[in-house]
Amino acid sequence: MKTLISIAVVAWVLGCATAGLQAQSLEGALNAMDQAAANFRTAQCDFVWDQYQKVVDDHDYQKGTMYFRRQGNDVQMAADITSLDKKYVLFTGNLVSVYQPAIDQVTEYNPGKNKADFESFLVLGFGGRGHDLEKSFNVSYAGMEPIDGVNAAKLELTPKSPRVKGMFQTITLWIDPARGVSVQQRFSEPSGDYRIAKYSNIQINHKISGDVFKLKMTGHTKVIRPNG
Repeated sequence: MKTLISIAVVAWVLGCATAGLQAQSLEGALNAMDQAAANFRTAQCDFVWDQYQKVVDDHDYQKGTMYFRRQGNDVQMAADITSLDKKYVLFTGNLVSVYQPAIDQVTEYNPGKNKADFESFLVLGFGGRGHDLEKSFNVSYAGMEPIDGVNAAKLELTPKSPRVKGMFQTITLWIDPARGVSVQQRFSEPSGDYRIAKYSNIQINHKISGDVFKLKMTGHTKVIRPNG
């Protein structure tokens, strides 16, 4: 699951245009996210992921486009990774699928009782209330910080679950308080490895084709299910 999360996790939240003056505190940032969640239908953005491995002092960069939509009480996610090692990641309902066109193979993960953990990382904050973060994390406010021209509210999240904390020591979100959008995030592991994600060209509540939430497999695609 750790490998999948390192590929596919994403964390940004949607807010309202009137929340900017209220975000100089933890409560203000969480309120902006709450207001955004009430109006959330879809989201689309471009991303760049920087996965750093301390042991070999190596950076692996991936880029592409991500899509989100609310379906009933669930939020679905699709990530089109367009880097050299092209992949397509899909999270719908109770299934996470990773399609690798180069080898025409899909790997399916059924999170089962760990569905809440998958949702926390794969669609962290997308369409969710800010105060809901406090169910899974200890959340603290670390001030305002400029990120690519945006004066963002910096939130530090520490997982409450020992199992999750074993994977990620801290998660940092930089929230654009004017929109409630996370423009950057950092996932820090106990080993010293980390992943930084930057988001741009963010479109909120625009029409998204349902085709992006379907895997474009062939008649010969091999399906692998590691956990049955």
